Amino acid sequence: MSDNSKQPPTLVVLQLTGGNDPLNTIVPYGEGLYYDLRKTVRIAQDDVLPIDNRFGFHPSMQAIKPFWDAGNMAIIQGVGYPNPNYSHFRSMDIWYTCEPDKIATDGWLGKAVKEIDPKAENVLTAVNFGRGLPRALSLSGVPVASVAQLDTYGLLTSLSSVPQRQSALEVFSCLYDDGWNDQGQSARPPDAAGPGDEVLRYMGQTGLDAQKGADILRTALGKYQSSVQYPNSSIAQNLKGIAQVKLADLGTRVFYTSLFGFDTHATQLPAHAKLWQDVSEGVAAFFDDLRAQDAADDVMLLIWSEFGRRVKDNGAGTDHGAGGVAFILGDHVKGGMYGEYPSLKADELTLGNLKYNVDFRSAYATILDQWMHIESEPIVNGKFEEFAIV
Repeated sequence: MSDNSKQPPTLVVLQLTGGNDPLNTIVPYGEGLYYDLRKTVRIAQDDVLPIDNRFGFHPSMQAIKPFWDAGNMAIIQGVGYPNPNYSHFRSMDIWYTCEPDKIATDGWLGKAVKEIDPKAENVLTAVNFGRGLPRALSLSGVPVASVAQLDTYGLLTSLSSVPQRQSALEVFSCLYDDGWNDQGQSARPPDAAGPGDEVLRYMGQTGLDAQKGADILRTALGKYQSSVQYPNSSIAQNLKGIAQVKLADLGTRVFYTSLFGFDTHATQLPAHAKLWQDVSEGVAAFFDDLRAQDAADDVMLLIWSEFGRRVKDNGAGTDHGAGGVAFILGDHVKGGMYGEYPSLKADELTLGNLKYNVDFRSAYATILDQWMHIESEPIVNGKFEEFAIV
């Protein structure tokens, strides 16, 4: 990262939920095996946006290709983990927690946020744009604002009066406190404390943190001015919300958002094309917005999906696979192809799927150590090869 960066490094994570098809994203159009194996669900050579004489982008990625052309896109090929799991939920949990071999609950980004803000002094250190809380951001004691729409975000938004909301939230907190005093200490004897008290107290504090965060977040709307026109897609609007919060300088260091729909068992060709058009145009508008306001220097974007798709199509789509592709973008990213594109040869596939050759935790470790300046080993649960991306 440049020594002249005006702000601490910021990470934006975009999850492609459902399992993005790597073969039709970075298309091996120079290899005959691709067309032999993909009888129907394939990208014609003439439609590919060439990278070189072997590989090219899906034609719907036109808006994002300039990142590659400028040397600001790292393509992580064959990304995955040992013993691939073909369940969406389990595979996502593995990516969220960095635990391929056991069930875990603590998210890798939750741990990162804990390192950034160990005392949880800023309830907006991490912000998710989308419904629910991604497991990646989950960690006890780490507040995360999860925003569906910036202008309506928060608890009890129908109460326009700040004192009214505060009074109502104090009642909410007391309902869940069940025996905690104003100093956050148990008002009951130790032997009278119930086993669920800590959980209940956490729920009460979560409500108060959410409203505090909401009141601060809404100030971002009044501070935001931009001439950049974002597309009307859901992902573009989420990225616009991220830009609004980023430009409001609220101390947010980690942003998260997701786009659903990549589980393309059927009608993949039109669906996948629309999804990548939305992602590409949204990402392009987001960086255009930040650059226009001299705020892109400290932003890195990671795009990932829980697994790839099978090599052979099913006639209309593709089924769950293994080795996938991830992207890291930003003005300080050293672009290039990282890792080896997985072989399409039959004897080098695993159950008809691409073999992974880059552990996803290598990408995480690279981002944490080189970009966020956070020690990666305790977060990704080990030491992994890193790329010279930054």
